[in-house]
Amino acid sequence: MNTQLKNQRGYTLISLIFMLGIFGFFVLLVLKIGPIYMDHSKVKNALAAIENTTDITTLSEQEVRTSLAKRFNLNYVADLNVQDVKIIKRGNYLKVQAKYEVVEKIVGNISALVEFDDSFEVGKE
Repeated sequence: MNTQLKNQRGYTLISLIFMLGIFGFFVLLVLKIGPIYMDHSKVKNALAAIENTTDITTLSEQEVRTSLAKRFNLNYVADLNVQDVKIIKRGNYLKVQAKYEVVEKIVGNISALVEFDDSFEVGKE
């Protein structure tokens, strides 16, 4: 008798469960970290809008902070408080720096830390 063993093809149940677990973890990671980056894009847009204001160098520090707070409220920025934004105003020179970090709990005792540092300078010292 001439019998040949057939090569089995396909995934076993254990390998399929393992691959689904890995895929599920990465989907969870994207769902947790994605909104952080979406919120950061709103912060960047608000800073860019402030930077492109025509009379930005004539505004006081409090007026810049108020304008920034309005833009954060309008865009529903949750991760950054306007009091955490550093504003330096000297004559016609203005520097606005938004340096912050966000910690998002993933699962159990696993967390993700995301740091951002955006700034712009207008005018001369």
